[in-house]
Amino acid sequence: MNTSRSLDKMVPVTILTGFLGAGKTTLLKRILTEYHGRRVAVIENEFGPESIDNDLLIQDSDEEIVELSNGCVCCTVRGDLMRTLNELREKRQAGKLNFERVILETTGMANPGPVCQTFFMDDDIADYYRLDAVVTVVDAKHGMVTLDEQPESQKQIGFADRILISKKDLVNEADYEALRARVLRINPRAPITPVNFGDVDLKSIIDISGFNLNSILDIDPDFLADEHPDAAHDHDHGHDHDHDHEHGDDCGAGCDHPHHHHHAHHDDEIGAFVFRSNKPFDPSRLEEFLGGVVQVYGPDLLRYKGILYMKGVNRRMLFQGVHMMMGAEPGKPWTANEKPSTKMVFIGRKLPQEIFTRGLEQCLVGAA
Repeated sequence: MNTSRSLDKMVPVTILTGFLGAGKTTLLKRILTEYHGRRVAVIENEFGPESIDNDLLIQDSDEEIVELSNGCVCCTVRGDLMRTLNELREKRQAGKLNFERVILETTGMANPGPVCQTFFMDDDIADYYRLDAVVTVVDAKHGMVTLDEQPESQKQIGFADRILISKKDLVNEADYEALRARVLRINPRAPITPVNFGDVDLKSIIDISGFNLNSILDIDPDFLADEHPDAAHDHDHGHDHDHDHEHGDDCGAGCDHPHHHHHAHHDDEIGAFVFRSNKPFDPSRLEEFLGGVVQVYGPDLLRYKGILYMKGVNRRMLFQGVHMMMGAEPGKPWTANEKPSTKMVFIGRKLPQEIFTRGLEQCLVGAA
């Protein structure tokens, strides 16, 4: 995304999501009371009686934008989110409001996808605000049932850059680990942290550049360990390899070709898979394939991100997307002692892993 404003001048935005009762408002109150020295604009789009204005507002008001007792600003989205963001921007530019960042608390029922897209679709918003990260709060006690019954809660986890699990003290260790393992299968790229009454290191959720294209693509090793390495070569690709695809070359112990996970009783719609290769991509083939994939599967692709090894490029290419919008830019050069390789993670709804894997393999140099 080209922008006329440098990143450090843009207003960073954190999207705070999670199902009803998970603890978003508790976390938000803690940020507002303890994030000293920073002025925060909070955009609330929550249903229900529990709201930050209970004890932080100077006065009750019918205004959409009110000032908080600590100098922060709170607005309620009664209309369109774009309009609210532009209104905040105009008031800040005119000197009527003073804030340094925005925290947007979504309704517990919300799919974060359209909210994220807002920051890329409107030029005024895209030039002024920088989407920093999606932080999702999951309730340890009710999380399993919520994931079973509410598909939106799976999307909230799939979109997350950071996942906080609240109320861990209300469940035993086995139940917590079962929930953590399930969350990890849905999203292996977001660090998972238990939190007690919103008590979290704010540096771990604010200014983390989760939406920036950067060279960090963390995939939890527990996710790859779940790939059953002992069975890694017993799977059937279901297609013929016309090209020279040596597993010793392209697959590590956690070979990321299709495997069947034994997911207990939970068949979640949202899931993730990882593609790796030590062979370079043919740039034109890859661009054509990804363009087609986004056209067909864009609505079901939540987040996808990767470090790409491209033929003829002496540095890693950084790539990520949300739904149908994707971008790539050059990253750090490969060093002399590095073996260039590709690592990509796709998170989405019932994605056909076999089609993606086969298509990506056919974009590699030397593929037939």
